[in-house]
Amino acid sequence: FTFQVPFAMLSVPANASPPGIRIRAEQPQDQAAIHALLAQCFPTAAEAGLVDALRRTEESFISLVALAAENRIVGHVCFTPVQTSAAHRGMGLAPLAVDESFRRRGVGAALVTSGLARCRQEGFGWAVVLGNPAHYRRFGFRAASEFGLVDTYGGGNAFQALELLPAALPRGAGVVH
Repeated sequence: FTFQVPFAMLSVPANASPPGIRIRAEQPQDQAAIHALLAQCFPTAAEAGLVDALRRTEESFISLVALAAENRIVGHVCFTPVQTSAAHRGMGLAPLAVDESFRRRGVGAALVTSGLARCRQEGFGWAVVLGNPAHYRRFGFRAASEFGLVDTYGGGNAFQALELLPAALPRGAGVVH
């Protein structure tokens, strides 16, 4: 299975992982390690607490981990449902975390690519992210404002959208929550 990102920006096998890294869905026994990784990668424990809360409340929660030797969790990505003011549903990518000793090795890219493929497989037609445009452009994300979408955080061009299924990204649908 090859995940084709629209706009001819990238074509990467959905299961492409760096050597020695395996991507899989979160399992219940991973929760403490994910919490610890998020607490390590972010300035506060807010992201770790957010993922813990989302895990309990979101039915369409997609959570993937990157495993290194001895099944050590060295990366994590989360996708949760978002909705526009006009009730169009998609997925939001956040947070993405990679252990500092595994950064710049393709772990984060493998997590994002695998997560987007999983969103697409589950029928979600679009995704958004609030992050560095230079980083997320390689996956096909573009400024959400190009599609008439805005966020509640004032992210400007850092708020980006990606169409996962043909004609699924809502145009002019307003605020994404």
